[in-house]
Amino acid sequence: MLWSKLFIPTLRENPAEAEVASHQLLLRAGYIRQLSAGIYSYLFLAQRSLLKIQQIVREEMDAMGAQEMFLPALHPAEVWQESGRWDIMGDNMFRLKDRFQRDLCLGMTHEEIMTVLARGEVRSYKQLPQIWYQIQTKFRDEPRPKSGLLRVRQFLMKDSYSFDIDQAGLDAAYEKHYQTYCRIFDRCGLEYTAVEAHSGAMGGSQSHEFMVASEAGEDFVAVCKGCGYAANLDKAVSQPSLPQTEDPGGILEPEVFHTPGRKTIAEVAEFTKLPATSQMKSLVLVADGKPVLVLLRGDHQLSETKFAAVAGDPEFRTAHPEEIRGWFGAEAGSLGPVGVKNMPILADRALAGRHNMIAGANRDDHHLRHVTLGEDFQAELHDLRQVAAGDECTHCGRPLEIRKTVEIGHIFKLGYKYSESMGLRVLNADGQEITPIMGSYGIGIERILCAAIELYHDKDGMVLPPSVAPFYVVVTPANNSDAAQMEAARTIYQNCLGLGLDALLDDRDERPGVKFKDADLIGVPYRITVGKKLGSGMVELVERRSRKITDVAVGQVAAALKDL
Repeated sequence: MLWSKLFIPTLRENPAEAEVASHQLLLRAGYIRQLSAGIYSYLFLAQRSLLKIQQIVREEMDAMGAQEMFLPALHPAEVWQESGRWDIMGDNMFRLKDRFQRDLCLGMTHEEIMTVLARGEVRSYKQLPQIWYQIQTKFRDEPRPKSGLLRVRQFLMKDSYSFDIDQAGLDAAYEKHYQTYCRIFDRCGLEYTAVEAHSGAMGGSQSHEFMVASEAGEDFVAVCKGCGYAANLDKAVSQPSLPQTEDPGGILEPEVFHTPGRKTIAEVAEFTKLPATSQMKSLVLVADGKPVLVLLRGDHQLSETKFAAVAGDPEFRTAHPEEIRGWFGAEAGSLGPVGVKNMPILADRALAGRHNMIAGANRDDHHLRHVTLGEDFQAELHDLRQVAAGDECTHCGRPLEIRKTVEIGHIFKLGYKYSESMGLRVLNADGQEITPIMGSYGIGIERILCAAIELYHDKDGMVLPPSVAPFYVVVTPANNSDAAQMEAARTIYQNCLGLGLDALLDDRDERPGVKFKDADLIGVPYRITVGKKLGSGMVELVERRSRKITDVAVGQVAAALKDL
């Protein structure tokens, strides 16, 4: 293709609205333009890259035996109501009515639709296993779109679904997807980590996320360099760091003391000269319409995902101030477990074995010393806290790191959540009705491109892996008025095409510096510069990532590039 004929609207400055590198460079390089908040048009270069990514995904999915389909994006409400997710999805789901006032939605994912398809067509165990997939537009009514294509309202996803006769079949399908995902992300040139994850609204017994480390991400992952343990912060477990001060010894009775104006953990720590690790943090939450008192070590944070799983209510909320006053007779900041009888108390396991800690007294501006779990109050013990940097790995004892990441893929063992609730049944070898077991597996197409840019960029632009770059090589004559340079550039360009290389000829009548800057900006992995060295039969082959320049004979440069 000839650059002079293409629509590549590059920008010299970073747009003010773009904060992360991938958003800045996708706009500057003319890949995307925003239509509305979280809704983007993919221009020529973006479409070329995204199609290459899709092709890699398609080839690897086909190689594992999956069958490609294409399902509707517009869904009747009834199928989501069957699974129970019509209400669970809340405001994140785009909902609408047709002219007959029937409820519809735009698909966020397709578990329900795939289950309906299987329910209508699959009758016998002989038809299983099945793995079906599609690459399709998805919709999410994201309340705060940001970071370009990383958090949007319309996006591309590869979603696949497995149907098996038993758990062993699901395990095999899950492992197939795990290995296939690794091949896909390897081919896309990404550095990634597979981590244990929480299934969330998808349901199921096991899941893994594939994550790319990036400050642009919104997910946090706990990683152990010692043994390789890695898990999303919602799922991660650890041995908490030791308290900063030893607990007082002996069996001591709780003792009230005045803490005027001290409501936060930090304020009480300063007042008592004891660290946050010596305090109990009290949180009042409402799950299934009922209050729950949750206790954590003062320096720990609640994992909302872990609490939701224990409480069995993903839609739990924080208690309102007037509710807290009615239940405890005091305001938040002076609350504690001693004397609480009207609600369940859940305590994080880090409080087990602790003695004589500080907690609220359930009187405004008062706290208690010498509060001990199991002596002064009773509570159910659960893992409720978020892992923190420096905690010990439960597998090898090494300290854990917390990394910010971008999620590029997620695989789930759904179990029977959808097949059971939606009435999917098949006959087994004995002629008895059984319920197939399912898995669900997603890849964010745009996120692969964004993750590549976040990983590989410099002050001059993108440094894309060859497999996902819009072009593999750009042939750049330095001087368009030099007939010999233009002829050599056209010949090299044609030779590249003849060898199957995805080549671009920069035939624009621009200064060499402008051409070089634009090639660097859009992320083309290789540039062949046809310039003054042509007189000696040589051209320059420039690698974008390393900046390495190699002089190569005109007649051999295409073959040399093919070898790379």
